[in-house]
Amino acid sequence: MASEKILNQKKEEVKKLAEEMKEAKLILLTDYRGINVTDDTTLRRDLRTAGAKYNIIKNNITKRALAECGIDGLEEKLEGPTAVVMSSEDYLEPSKIIYKFSKDNDYYTIKGGVIEGKVMTAEEIITLAKLPSRETLLSMLAGALLGNISKVAVALDQVRMQKEEAGEKVTVSVGTEDSAVSEEVEKTEN
Repeated sequence: MASEKILNQKKEEVKKLAEEMKEAKLILLTDYRGINVTDDTTLRRDLRTAGAKYNIIKNNITKRALAECGIDGLEEKLEGPTAVVMSSEDYLEPSKIIYKFSKDNDYYTIKGGVIEGKVMTAEEIITLAKLPSRETLLSMLAGALLGNISKVAVALDQVRMQKEEAGEKVTVSVGTEDSAVSEEVEKTEN
């Protein structure tokens, strides 16, 4: 039977891990079987730059910490060698790093995880990791909006030109934050 000192150490480990998990936006469970030291070092460095922690933790301690956090559904994923990736800052960037690494290395797999308190399967995490980054999505949105505004401006200019050719009076309004400026344009036929 284990000594009381060892049991207390394990309880403290579980408590510390559970506290980290409660604050984490991302908890990923991965199978690291077959990883070499060079790849492991590179992966840890990339995750660290993304604000994530990569630890090898005994499955039993991880199970107990998940239970203490009230997270159910990952118990069956805690078989064999398991690495735990956690991030309290961002869930997308570390997910992308793990996905890219697992795509480049067949032996490394995502088992499942928790994103902002929701238990997710490996497939759901991979789908999320394939999404463009926030900055890319924002630039795509800005491009789409700018394209639509340009189309409206061209259409309005065409209407103005048609009215000028017909000899009609055209009013152009330009709105600003402080006031609207109006300019009347009158074109006479020659």
